[in-house]
Amino acid sequence: MAASAPAPHTTDFPVEGRCSYYVEKKKRFCRMVVAAGKRFCGEHAGAAEEENARKRILCPLDPKHTVYEDQLSKHLKKCNSREKPKPDFFIQDINAGLKDETEIPEQLVPISSLSEEHLENLIKKLQKASEGLNSTLKDQIMSHPALHDALNDPKNGDSATKHLKQQVDGKHRKKNSVFERLQIDIQHLCLNKIPLLSKEKLPVVGIGKHLCGVATDLALRCLVETYAASCEERNEEPLAKRIKNDKTGKEINTVAKKGNEKNVPEKWSPVAGIVIALCCHHRCDWRHYVGKEYFRALGLGAVEFHYFQRMSSWATCGMRKTSLEASSLSTKRKDEQNDDSEEHDDGGCQITDESSGSAPGFLTVEEKKKIGHLCKLLIDQGRVEYLRQKGFSPALQYYTDPLVSLENVLLTALPNHSSSPETTA
Repeated sequence: MAASAPAPHTTDFPVEGRCSYYVEKKKRFCRMVVAAGKRFCGEHAGAAEEENARKRILCPLDPKHTVYEDQLSKHLKKCNSREKPKPDFFIQDINAGLKDETEIPEQLVPISSLSEEHLENLIKKLQKASEGLNSTLKDQIMSHPALHDALNDPKNGDSATKHLKQQVDGKHRKKNSVFERLQIDIQHLCLNKIPLLSKEKLPVVGIGKHLCGVATDLALRCLVETYAASCEERNEEPLAKRIKNDKTGKEINTVAKKGNEKNVPEKWSPVAGIVIALCCHHRCDWRHYVGKEYFRALGLGAVEFHYFQRMSSWATCGMRKTSLEASSLSTKRKDEQNDDSEEHDDGGCQITDESSGSAPGFLTVEEKKKIGHLCKLLIDQGRVEYLRQKGFSPALQYYTDPLVSLENVLLTALPNHSSSPETTA
């Protein structure tokens, strides 16, 4: 049998001004722009006869690209992967919590490897710890008037309507508003070192849309301990209080001075409120969890937390009453995948056997779902108790229909001196 001929090039010659290196895997010439008088781009310069004397090596900061060995020191100073200077508001692990190495065993087996007896004991502990908790949360499903016309548009199908309900307007067009984006891990964010907040001494409102698992605990500690506690230690008062002119309806700033105390709030709180859409409890971490004291008071610790947070995925892992319903929802999600990838329906972050463990066969689908919800409720209750101890009036409530998002629980908190909604135990 005759040997098969090599695959022909898709183009006989490289495009003018582009690299002359033929990429066998892609069956085409490299499309990178070359320098004047050169035939090859930087990545493929080794293939050029005139460049044979110079050697290219992997960049030690990022092995995804190469660099000339004799220019390495120069490249390291300007490589995009180099460590950049940290801003003043970066403080390593400031919101991480204390790490107690003695509490967490080195190796914890997956749920699927637990004996039936061990798992039953864990479930009994969960049920006992959850006694007295109100699992029926209050519905607080609201919609902004600006969305009414769009939501009621008959042209919208189920997918479009769900998409609208999940969106938050990110385009802030209000005049005289100042917006600043900080690219930093919440774990290292020190709010009181942000120039705007430090200078103006204004109260903050913490809003989080689906803060995955541990991010919720980091955000709570960032607000309640790092920012609020620091402001209270310095006995800071706001520079101004915004009041509204009854006649003009415009907001004006009144500077707080001696003899003008009536313009100062009776009790000023650095954190005016907290609103967080909870999700992905299977991504929680005992080290960062703010409800440790609550768990310990119930006779629970790091090991129980480890398994409860994994079992929590049973509540939203996509279990459906019928395979037909599951198929229908799956089809809809394919259409919405690009637009709603940030939404955490059905557990959101990909749940693997490694993170959640396979559900045991002796439990029914409904039993697993109920256990999953109890795990989420217990973890959230620890956050509620944490906020209560820090001087807030917290509440758990439903903010949207489960058909819109299975992760539909909202954690809210107001300072105790403010008028607050009914607290959910």
